[in-house]
Amino acid sequence: MNQQVGNFPGVTVDKTIGRFKAGELNIDAIDLPGTYSLYPKRMDEWVSYRVVIGDDESFRPNLVVAVVDASNLKRNLLLATQLIDLSVPVVIALTMMDLARKKGIQIDIPALERELGVPVVAVNPRKNKGIIELKKMIQSWHKQPIKTVSRSFIDSETLAPAAIRETQALFPEAGDYKAIHYLINHESLSIPHQKNIESIEIAHQFNPTKTQAEEILLRYARIREVMQTSVSEPDPLKKKMVTERLDSLFLHRRWGNFILLGVLFLLFQSVYWLAKYPMDWIEGWFGAASGWLGTQLPVNAWSDLLINGVMAGLGGILVFVPQIMILFGIITLLEDTGYMARISFLTDRLMRSVGLNGKSVMPMISGFACAVPAIMSARNIENRKERLLTILVTPLMSCSARLPVYAILTGLVIPEKYLFGLLSLQGLVMMGLYVFGVVIALLVSNVAKFFIRIQEKSFFILELPDYRMPRWGNIVNVMISKARIFLFDAGKVIMIISLVLWALSSFGPAERMQAVEQRYATIKASTPKITEQDEREYHSAKLEASYAGLLGKSIEPAIAPLGFDWKIGIALVTSFAAREVFVGTMATLYSVGEDEPNSRVLKDKMRNATRPDGSIVFSLATGVSLLIFYALAMQCMSTLAVVRRETKSWKWPAIQLFYMTGLAWIFSWIAYQLLR
Repeated sequence: MNQQVGNFPGVTVDKTIGRFKAGELNIDAIDLPGTYSLYPKRMDEWVSYRVVIGDDESFRPNLVVAVVDASNLKRNLLLATQLIDLSVPVVIALTMMDLARKKGIQIDIPALERELGVPVVAVNPRKNKGIIELKKMIQSWHKQPIKTVSRSFIDSETLAPAAIRETQALFPEAGDYKAIHYLINHESLSIPHQKNIESIEIAHQFNPTKTQAEEILLRYARIREVMQTSVSEPDPLKKKMVTERLDSLFLHRRWGNFILLGVLFLLFQSVYWLAKYPMDWIEGWFGAASGWLGTQLPVNAWSDLLINGVMAGLGGILVFVPQIMILFGIITLLEDTGYMARISFLTDRLMRSVGLNGKSVMPMISGFACAVPAIMSARNIENRKERLLTILVTPLMSCSARLPVYAILTGLVIPEKYLFGLLSLQGLVMMGLYVFGVVIALLVSNVAKFFIRIQEKSFFILELPDYRMPRWGNIVNVMISKARIFLFDAGKVIMIISLVLWALSSFGPAERMQAVEQRYATIKASTPKITEQDEREYHSAKLEASYAGLLGKSIEPAIAPLGFDWKIGIALVTSFAAREVFVGTMATLYSVGEDEPNSRVLKDKMRNATRPDGSIVFSLATGVSLLIFYALAMQCMSTLAVVRRETKSWKWPAIQLFYMTGLAWIFSWIAYQLLR
């Protein structure tokens, strides 16, 4: 399926289905969210639990492949042995064998198979090793089904003998261990006999917490026995590994935060440093191509559509591909090396002070890419209040859709200067916008925590992955994938809206358009030579009289205090489809509304745009005001839809739309009044 894999917990938040062949078999593989045990706490863990316990009507797995980390075998065998005791067919896929060898861990796979009673296959997905053997095991299972283990890994019946027997009388197909789970979690499962199970619990004074604790102790005692016979481990007093030495620096209470700020600073500087040259080349090429077409094609509606509709929209898409690829490439690099998970620990204290916890950082950082999967990944947060707060503030993170808007506006109103000959002023402003979004998100969460009345204990436990060399091929694949998504998903929306805007900007109510034509004909008849100023006024008047002009003029009174004119108003409306549409909207409006053959680059057209009184439209005050508006406003229908799905209510999307739009208007107004 080309499913993306990230080196931090919480990437997979839902069950995902893919298909593959093993010999002649067509197999459906269901990728479930990761979980450490069969006692779910988070929403994503409940997804996995319901499937393996048999409570998900839509999925009844024939075989469970338990992915076990060989470098951390003791902890991973907890879940694997629980699956075995559920009496479902299990195959263990043993990963991280290379890392285990580096740690000095030697695993006797045949001995491990004998102790567990299920097949064990060593795989290395990073190098595509062992996958064929795993498929053969699945294929052979189909020909001769793997028998469930005749003996249990632990004697589950000793945990609550009488309660288990009475529960099995209600569910004859349930083994001892499944009966325990029915007793512990029956309220959250869609199984019959709920009242009967409650009566059994009361009659035998069944204590779920005590039973769970006793089971875990028994299971780990048995796991230690298994490891003594099948695993050879090095002396625990051996010198620290590279990961531990690096963590002493990267997770240092003082220096760790400085390093984090440095990493983020380099990230946003690189977006400008590395992307500047390909962006200039793409922009120059489209400007030259549009100018050449303008001199070669006849002046008619079709040539106008091609140059000012198609070419302008296409240029507005392609010019930002380098920045998007670089941003995602660096983020993937941080994920792949294992540093991204460290950010959670570094920021947990700050997050807790505003009602969140360290796990909120993962969705918030993911929000720099896109708020939709980021909000879905908030299922990784156990505490309902912290999860809801995370969902409410994650859209304030500056997603990649805002990047084209930031890029064109900072390039337009911020001087291209380098402080100390090295630091890009435009890069610093862009980093400031990202930091501004984070600060506002923390402030909003700090206020909202007093209004969301959910009292629930919170804890923060997160496994830190080992530091690893990045998979450069994976980084390149992600960069290409994100560029393709931008071009073909966002790009389609931008192109469609660009063409619709061209039509709305070229046509309007007949009487209004005729009045402009008549006025221009009168000027033409009374003036021996039409000046460039006359041509500009004619095209501007025609654009104002069009359907697009009417739309922009209708909302202009609400946005005029922010320094925005009616053309910017049109862009604000179209941006609800996707924020990056702003660039395509500007490209179309200024291509249709201007007639400057020597200025075919969008940035030049926007820089030269003037108001009726002759003042510059995109002044520093207006540019900064618009940047702040896009940093805070909720202009994404997809985000609103996914919040509705995650919260199962339109209440929270409505609150988001109201408070984010209100914040955007207030802060933009303040910025414009201070800088005008």
